[in-house]
Amino acid sequence: MLHETKMAGSFQRQLADYVEYHRDPWNCAMHVVGILLLFTGAVLPLTLVHFNVFGIEVSLAVILALPVLVYWLMLDAGIGLGILAAMIVLLWVATTIGNQVSIAMMWSIFAVLIALGVASQIIGHRVFEERQPSMVDHPSHFLLGPMFVMAKLFIALGFRRDLAAILAPLPANSLSTR
Repeated sequence: MLHETKMAGSFQRQLADYVEYHRDPWNCAMHVVGILLLFTGAVLPLTLVHFNVFGIEVSLAVILALPVLVYWLMLDAGIGLGILAAMIVLLWVATTIGNQVSIAMMWSIFAVLIALGVASQIIGHRVFEERQPSMVDHPSHFLLGPMFVMAKLFIALGFRRDLAAILAPLPANSLSTR
């Protein structure tokens, strides 16, 4: 068995707490959509601001995403690397959109992405989970959403059996007693 680091143990405890607010499969699906939309929308305007860092032009989106990415990698390197791969794709999408449309259109797309992302989170919790979002009780859960989604993907692909028990759905009869 691999030696469990302090951060890995912390991640598993945080994930166990987070999953209590995300048991319904439809809520989980809404979170996948919402997180992708929110991240893309949030970084869209930031991709237009560039800095020269050690001779390399880097967008503000990348600069601001790095500390969160480091945090995710520290919590769990495998899940963090999965998020890095998704982040690269989403940053590329946002950069492409930002470079192809007018500033007014970019802000319109930003507003739509953020509105749809927030709406999917609210619908997921209110309609399917029938409870308030976990961020209300635990603001740090804002940063766990992408980790949760990536962990679910890894498990669905047959990886990370160590997290499967933490994220296992409740039996059908226990959902009605929430």
